[in-house]
Amino acid sequence: MTDAILALNAGSSSIKFALAASGQADKPLLSGLAERLGTGEGTLRLNPRAGDPETRALGACDHHTALAALCDVIHDRHPDLPMTGIGHRIVHGGPDFAAPVAVTDDVLARLEALVPLAPLHQPNGIAGIRATRALFPDAGQVACLDTAFHAGKPWVHDAYALPAQYYADGLRRYGFHGLACESVCDSLTVRDYPLSERRIAIAHLGNGCSVTAVRGGRSVATSMGFSALDGLTMGTRCGHIDPGVLLHLLREGYDAASLERLLYHDSGLRGLSGISSGDMRDIAASDSDTARGAIAHFIARAVEEICRLAGAMGGLDTVVFSGGIGENAADIRQAIAEGLAFLPGHDGRGVDVLVCPADEERRILTATEQVLKPVAGGSRPAR
Repeated sequence: MTDAILALNAGSSSIKFALAASGQADKPLLSGLAERLGTGEGTLRLNPRAGDPETRALGACDHHTALAALCDVIHDRHPDLPMTGIGHRIVHGGPDFAAPVAVTDDVLARLEALVPLAPLHQPNGIAGIRATRALFPDAGQVACLDTAFHAGKPWVHDAYALPAQYYADGLRRYGFHGLACESVCDSLTVRDYPLSERRIAIAHLGNGCSVTAVRGGRSVATSMGFSALDGLTMGTRCGHIDPGVLLHLLREGYDAASLERLLYHDSGLRGLSGISSGDMRDIAASDSDTARGAIAHFIARAVEEICRLAGAMGGLDTVVFSGGIGENAADIRQAIAEGLAFLPGHDGRGVDVLVCPADEERRILTATEQVLKPVAGGSRPAR
């Protein structure tokens, strides 16, 4: 029987997944998305290769219960399918991991130590590893790091202006959404787009948002830094902020926990809009002045950050939009493109604007199979 690989991609408010036979990452047997997690309106969308798409209501559902529901679906639909490997999107790899890595107890402990740097994401990715270890005890587990794509970028775009010891201790601009950027570069290559010749800004816009400067197919600089807080206005995260604001809030009585809550959960579109949602769909549906202001802020910060990264590349030829907002919100894309209209582009006729859906799951499937290549056999669900 053909072995299978499972990709799990846990975001801050979603879990994407893909289940594929070995060697067929581009033809998943089953894929889908659990989204709006933590809102009380969670849903699970299933897209089987054979059969009709299906959407199931999850209700008040967090990442743990959504993952349990997903594993139940896989067990019900493919009860006897041997699972060779399971790949996980892990947001933060720190200074130690610059490529996908097989998960051992030591690796897992080192990834867990990075939870404070990505509290919205790292726990969910690690929970996926622990859950699938129990469900498929003989399957190999692989961590696919979002930070890996940015490893090796120029030191001037990697270091903070702090004493050198801090950089040596790991305080640096790691960057995130690397798997999404890699998948965009793959797609551009398939399209025969001149990736190696263009200065490209990949604007990955979703609940989490970032811009990555890509030149010669490699990451040069990124809007995100040490954590997934920096850069653009996001769903619930503040993006760029003067460190003096944080010092002021500490003097006003905030402690680390309350500051983390403010910056990760209560800011961004949610904080600006005042409608208790960080989902752009909800904010766009509101006619309040604060909601419109939040959208304007989102657009302005995207334009500013893309221009900053154009400076890191010595110009800008192409903007590629990906992510839930980037792929689906045409009005947001148009507004950002209009804000960049003054840039000449590669031929003096303006910047190219492309839409390229991110396929992180395919990257995870491929990387997982490569890491586990020597491993034979597989694991059936431990039920």
